[in-house]
Amino acid sequence: MKLTRLRIRNFRCYKNEAVFDFDDMTAFVGKNDVGKSTVMDALDIFLNEGSPDKHDASKDGDGKDLTIICEFADLPASVVIDEDNPTSFSVEYLLNEAGRLEIHKTFSDHLSTPKCTSVAAFAVHPTADGVADLLQLKNPELKKQAEKLKVDLTGIDQKVNAQLRQRIRETVGDLKLSPVLVPLNEDKTNKSWDKIKIHVPLLALFKSDRASTDQDPEAQDPLKSAVKEAIKQREAELNAIAAHVETEVRRIAQATLDKLKEMDESLAQQLNPQIVLKKWDTLFNVSITGDEDIPINKRGSGVKRLVLLNFFRAKAEQQSRERNNAPVIYGIEEPETSQHPHNQRLLITALMDLATDNQVVITTHTPMLARTLPDKCLRYIHLKPDKSREVLPGGGETNKLCASSLGVLPDNSIKLFVGVEGRHDITFLKHMAKMLQEAGCDVLDLEKMELEGGLIFFPLGGSSLALWTSRLERLARPEFHLFDRDELPPAVAKYQAEADAINLRARCKAVVTGKKEMENYLHHDAINEAYARVCDIKLGLAANFAAFDDVPIKIAEMVHAASGSPNAWAALDLETRGKKVSKAKRILNEHASSSMTKARLDQVDPDGHVIGWFTEMRALANLQ
Repeated sequence: MKLTRLRIRNFRCYKNEAVFDFDDMTAFVGKNDVGKSTVMDALDIFLNEGSPDKHDASKDGDGKDLTIICEFADLPASVVIDEDNPTSFSVEYLLNEAGRLEIHKTFSDHLSTPKCTSVAAFAVHPTADGVADLLQLKNPELKKQAEKLKVDLTGIDQKVNAQLRQRIRETVGDLKLSPVLVPLNEDKTNKSWDKIKIHVPLLALFKSDRASTDQDPEAQDPLKSAVKEAIKQREAELNAIAAHVETEVRRIAQATLDKLKEMDESLAQQLNPQIVLKKWDTLFNVSITGDEDIPINKRGSGVKRLVLLNFFRAKAEQQSRERNNAPVIYGIEEPETSQHPHNQRLLITALMDLATDNQVVITTHTPMLARTLPDKCLRYIHLKPDKSREVLPGGGETNKLCASSLGVLPDNSIKLFVGVEGRHDITFLKHMAKMLQEAGCDVLDLEKMELEGGLIFFPLGGSSLALWTSRLERLARPEFHLFDRDELPPAVAKYQAEADAINLRARCKAVVTGKKEMENYLHHDAINEAYARVCDIKLGLAANFAAFDDVPIKIAEMVHAASGSPNAWAALDLETRGKKVSKAKRILNEHASSSMTKARLDQVDPDGHVIGWFTEMRALANLQ
């Protein structure tokens, strides 16, 4: 599942209902105390089955209607609603008008600690007599309802509630579908929410004001888990040692008692050996040291926070595995806290990479982070004069508010903007630049320039806060745009018109790849090495792909075939195939591109397209 929207009302500063939309990467921007942390806490309460405290209800709102609503997309094709039999959200009429799963949790503050009074799905659901409450009925009640409605149950398993519900609905015919709240946790129901919540994403929330030592629970959990796993691997041997120690202790104790009896038999009768075996994992007190054996908790606050942040990620991944690889949302408040600007750039790159496979939600006050993100990631929380809040998506006039709030100013240190079609293209170009530099070629060090603030990547077809505060403010910084050709000649390249328009502007250069896309410039040996190293898969590629082969799809098909799956590639649903292709694209650009050499590039790119891109970038960067 993927979180697409959060709505909250009567929760702290959000008396009136506020709506927050989420992307793979979402950054909340706004002044202090505007309600950014409240969004994170609302997600934590909903996704991690928490409860508000007695001060969380809006002071002037309805205390019995403290409501948190989450909407989810990318839903599993099969779920268990009750019993152990699969069905689906669509079959059970649990989706809203947009086709998403919309869950409402309502809490009441009339007690000292607010309690959850209702969990319900807002869905286009049957409202006709006899079918409106089928999800609230247990098996005997469903059979009675079927009998009452004279439903023919021939050919279905009457022990399976999902089949009973479906047959009843088919018999009734006109279900009178209408958007309504469908209870999921009433006492008389099968408590469907207990089954559904297994599929809901985990939220791993890293607070801005948390402590930063390696003895924190989040830091210790992965380490303690590592200790337990190591002990488990040698459990038989350790148990043998424990048994040996116990036997020897009892033997010596008995010998001691025998000698004591020789001196005073009555005293010996009062003494018995008591052996208490401790758990093996309690014998290990783990911590981490860094350079010169200095404990992490004695290092600077920025280093401690980075280490703890990654322990926190490790724990979240562990919890995901324990819940059958449930999706994870990483919520990180002010990740820039205590970090040097160099580390801030590294951190935002790492978080955006993390967002390729997970959802990441951050709050920030730092211009460096906000201006690096595409518009679609930004959410500005605006406090209006009447003290109500509105949530504005990034782009256009919103960027003016963001820039004003964060103090983002045009940056005269920027030497070059590089526009690409996606994150993977950035990774590819950085690896190519590093490889070419090591081969002695005079090319820009893209990664170093980005970290030092001299170069900014931005998404083609979109914009970012940095782009708005620079190019759109007429600073006329040089721009290099790289478009995939996509179309097989003699057809015109997909974005040729856009490239032509850019090339009419001063200090701007747009280039269209000579092959289909970036992955077509990867040598087959580099691809073989990447999959052997990362996935332990021998692809056995013996030749380079053709210039207009769809390399990620072809690789995904090969990997699927190598997995031994009984299902043919064509039989997989579009979502599954898409995920496999996305993974292939990531491995190709992150790992195969790092295995490229100058000799390999010359073989796969004899016309020198890639070198030509870097020649253009260097020339533009020198236009100062």
